[in-house]
Amino acid sequence: MTEPITAALILGAAVWETGPSPTLRRRAMHGAALWHAGEVTYLVPCGGLGRHPPSEGEAMRDLLIEAGVPEHAIHPETASRDTLDNIRLALPILDRLGTRRVILVSDAAHLPRARLVARRFGLDARGHAPPQGARLVPQLKLALREIPAYGAYLWRLRHH
Repeated sequence: MTEPITAALILGAAVWETGPSPTLRRRAMHGAALWHAGEVTYLVPCGGLGRHPPSEGEAMRDLLIEAGVPEHAIHPETASRDTLDNIRLALPILDRLGTRRVILVSDAAHLPRARLVARRFGLDARGHAPPQGARLVPQLKLALREIPAYGAYLWRLRHH
């Protein structure tokens, strides 16, 4: 029996004026490592255009190609603005790839909310955080932001 197809949804992070933020770079490199290890068949880098071009999905695609992932394995989502959109707008891509089984790639504090959203959209989802390489203060800010965001997403998903 063939192993089911698994895709990594690499959730977006900022693109700075100088290029990909450290968070975006860390998430993309973790997605590449999952692909190279054979844990996923496809990579779906997610994220639209923020303050600076290119879109988060396109910036991660470029990083993934630099990391040796072939273009045919990369299927960017380039219109989303937040976690809910990252996942919702990736659904048609996942349908084309023939899978609902995903590994969500994001920071550890963000993964519970991302899994909640993914499962609400019917995905078989588990999370995988890159090794901690971020500075302490940004990681604390992300963790604290998750508390109200979790409540807001519960409300949004209930009314979606």
